[in-house]
Amino acid sequence: MARVVVDVMLKPEILDPQGQAVQRALPRLGFEGISDVRQGERFELEVDGPVDEAALARIHDLAESFLANTVIEDFTVRVEEVAEAVK
Repeated sequence: MARVVVDVMLKPEILDPQGQAVQRALPRLGFEGISDVRQGERFELEVDGPVDEAALARIHDLAESFLANTVIEDFTVRVEEVAEAVK
């Protein structure tokens, strides 16, 4: 089993009120030196079988048509290694 991660972020030119709210709160919480914060979403998809080019293409289509609003959001698709549980 493999895990494919789809990260969805607002495009740079789109206002991110939640990111701005976090950025404004950081100095009050003692975190200095952070010049920008952008909020996004992470989707983890557990894939049965091999994650080959065809599987990644299907997941890319899924992300483009369902997970992201491509008018205002960009997304990336990547394979993440899944650590085996120690028994």
